[in-house]
Amino acid sequence: MIQPAQRLDLVQEYYFSRKLKEVAQMNAEGRDIISLAIGSPDMPPSEKTVKKLSEVANSPNAHGYQITMGIPELRTAMADFYKRWYSVDIDPAKEVLPLIGSKEGILHVTLAFVNPGDEVLVPNPSYPTYTSLSKLLGAKVVHYDLCADNDWQPDFDALEKTDLSKVKLMWTNYPHMPTGARARKDTYERLVAFGKKHDILIVNDNPYSFILNTNRLSIMQTEGAKDCCIELNSMSKSHNMPGWRVGMCVANPQFIAWVLKVKSNIDSGTFRGIQLAAAEALRNDEAWHIEANVNTYARRRHIAEQMMDVLGCKYDTDSVGMFLWGRIPEKYANCEELTEKVLHEARVFITPGFIFGSNGDRYIRISLCAKDEKMQQALERIREVCG
Repeated sequence: MIQPAQRLDLVQEYYFSRKLKEVAQMNAEGRDIISLAIGSPDMPPSEKTVKKLSEVANSPNAHGYQITMGIPELRTAMADFYKRWYSVDIDPAKEVLPLIGSKEGILHVTLAFVNPGDEVLVPNPSYPTYTSLSKLLGAKVVHYDLCADNDWQPDFDALEKTDLSKVKLMWTNYPHMPTGARARKDTYERLVAFGKKHDILIVNDNPYSFILNTNRLSIMQTEGAKDCCIELNSMSKSHNMPGWRVGMCVANPQFIAWVLKVKSNIDSGTFRGIQLAAAEALRNDEAWHIEANVNTYARRRHIAEQMMDVLGCKYDTDSVGMFLWGRIPEKYANCEELTEKVLHEARVFITPGFIFGSNGDRYIRISLCAKDEKMQQALERIREVCG
């Protein structure tokens, strides 16, 4: 009898993949569930972005295979993006690599740097993919705690007391998901120093720096960062392009070459129309970003805060990003008890924090990726059940 690979025993089906089946069944039964769970922007890209895609798609010569490292126009636009918004100089020919989404980058970076049996530092709580892909590739995951008392920043004193002899790579993610903790220059400086001291590759996942935020930071702004750091960035959140699958990897030329060696054996490049449209999107001006990434989410954030208030949850009014993270009342045994109540009684799907790690067990997450009127309708439903 054919059996699956043993590595499948190390992971479970992604929570949202499993849960969305249940939500789809509830909708099929006429329950009309409002989903405030996934961070998939519901707004379109800029008009010029869509126009460029259509223009290139209508060209008869634009449909062939593309080079894996991305066309020069896109690499140049990505380097210009880092210079314009982060004041970081990037060589477009050697220091940036377009990706089919930054999630792909997590896979490629791990394959390029981590051997089976090596240890990988993963924050708790954090994006589940850091853990699942590390396990699938044979790495040993070592979680490091992020706590509200420390503003969800790494505890470097605790890290220094950890056995780091087998650690090859450390995942970081600021602004932080799911908590919304802001990126901080002092944290980036300590991360770079930590990576250099222990010969650990620091990989910062940075897709949220534009969301509800005008103080945009990159770990690459830190002196010496290119010696030991990689930064992944994405156009999914900041440019309303989640389904387009466009991300980027920024690092020194040697790191980029190693990641490209992996990538070139896995995919055959991205459609030229998407690449040229992405280059156009990267030139969006400040006014577009303020309206799309600040004003829109600020309105929705206000409604989400009211939901948290009705549910009796505590939250940080200074957090950023496209989610609101809240600590549940003590009357609930765990976060899933509350999220299941909200799903089945209020017909609103929100995310239990346990899926991000044990430090999320007492938290819930509300996505801001729904139209204002849907957010308001969800608030009214929650008030009827829990108000």
